Amino acid sequence: MKEQLRIGNHLSSSGGYLAMGEEAVSLCADTFAFFTRNPRGGKAKEIDPKDVEAFLAFKKKNEIGALVAHAPYTLNPCAAKDNLRTFARETMADDLRRLELTPGNYYNFHPGSHVGQGAQTGIELCAALLNAVLKPGQHTMVLIETMSGKGSEIGRTFQEVRAIRDRVELKDHVGVCLDTCHIWDGGYDIVGHLDDVVAEFDDVLGLENLKAIHLNDSMNARGSHKDRHARIGEGEIGLEALVRVINHPRLCRLPFILETPNEHEGYAKEIALLRSHWQPGEDHG
Repeated sequence: MKEQLRIGNHLSSSGGYLAMGEEAVSLCADTFAFFTRNPRGGKAKEIDPKDVEAFLAFKKKNEIGALVAHAPYTLNPCAAKDNLRTFARETMADDLRRLELTPGNYYNFHPGSHVGQGAQTGIELCAALLNAVLKPGQHTMVLIETMSGKGSEIGRTFQEVRAIRDRVELKDHVGVCLDTCHIWDGGYDIVGHLDDVVAEFDDVLGLENLKAIHLNDSMNARGSHKDRHARIGEGEIGLEALVRVINHPRLCRLPFILETPNEHEGYAKEIALLRSHWQPGEDHG
């Protein structure tokens, strides 16, 4: 892949893989994310093997990097009710089977909300789900997303994410996706002390396990625990700080996924804006 900022956004999967690839290229993106099914849950659309074959050829020709598939929001691995945990387990297992058609990509999920059971129980239930669905020979890496700490969410600190991963048997199949809005809302100061945050992540989780970044501004002050994304440069994090993130020498070659409140034209502008500021290895504060 040519040396450039690896960046894309969430695309609708309704038209299939090739349609997503073509839209990504039209945005000047070289990676993208998509929901494996309706983000609010439900049965996944059947995959057309011919569409997958055409996409894989298109992906190679256009040097599209690793994709970041996203589990539906309704998936709660640490729900209190058995039927909800069963839904989460069956959905994730089905998604991972389907993703074997496009090997070598990522599957990102929210670790869930413990809904009054306590964070420790939530951590144990989330890890138990991963142990139930991960297979030694799979070709998709599962990414635990860092969360903002809204309500009873787990994964609100690097330590909680590590606690989940520590309990997983097939650790080689589990990485981390860092969300800039989430960790800002969770209390991590990526505006004034980015180096310290990166160093803490490395100490707790190991930067070798960080596989993707959701690049979002935030509508809220640091530590608000609210999780409301803003367009790049229009929130409390700001363009300058997010540019430092994409240029940080220990982050700059990861895939960056935009989850900002935009349509096609807005994403194209954000991708162009961030590409114009990509100078990896510069001062990062």
